[in-house]
Amino acid sequence: MQRDSWRSAVTVASREEITICEDEVRSLYGHLEKMTDLVAVWEVALSDGVHKIEFEHGTTSGKRVVYVDGKEEIRKEWMFKLVGKETFTVGAAKTKATINIDAVSGFAYEYTLEINGKSLKKYMENRSKTTNTWVLSLGGADYRVVLEKDTMDVWCNGQKMETAGEFVEDGTETHFSVDDHSCCIKAVSSGKRKEGIIHTLIVDDREIPETVE
Repeated sequence: MQRDSWRSAVTVASREEITICEDEVRSLYGHLEKMTDLVAVWEVALSDGVHKIEFEHGTTSGKRVVYVDGKEEIRKEWMFKLVGKETFTVGAAKTKATINIDAVSGFAYEYTLEINGKSLKKYMENRSKTTNTWVLSLGGADYRVVLEKDTMDVWCNGQKMETAGEFVEDGTETHFSVDDHSCCIKAVSSGKRKEGIIHTLIVDDREIPETVE
């Protein structure tokens, strides 16, 4: 009897261990199953910051979910049509963004992001011509300063700054302050038609190198 009881105890223990393992596998599988709906992630650099766009597309149910900086912007659970587009806005300036869903072949799909009606690549190429960006550290904190050259608006860490502009002998200066630090963007002519105006950020009498995004 003692031997039979010992065998029974071992069998029960083994079954419990197997059950636990199966639950863990089911939990892991369920998590992976949810993650498989995430089909595209983009990062978009705008004046008020770099925004992360995530898109979930259930190719069985047609589900479409759009997240901007982790916040759900669009959710459609059942869509009969698997191709199409979703339009929403990004950032403080409510910049228009569109995700296009196109069938490639069979059950394969292609996802492209447009910003203000242009492909993301084209938009960023154009943006590099109309903005200047500087990333710097002040007092242990990181700051991202963006100048919109067409309007001369200045943004810092997502906030539009109050500025004061003045004409100087060799161009213009745009003054503002960041965390009690004196900042100035100097604009001078390069003397070359292709290069145009050169903008330089000076913080506490120190020139800050431009950042390429």
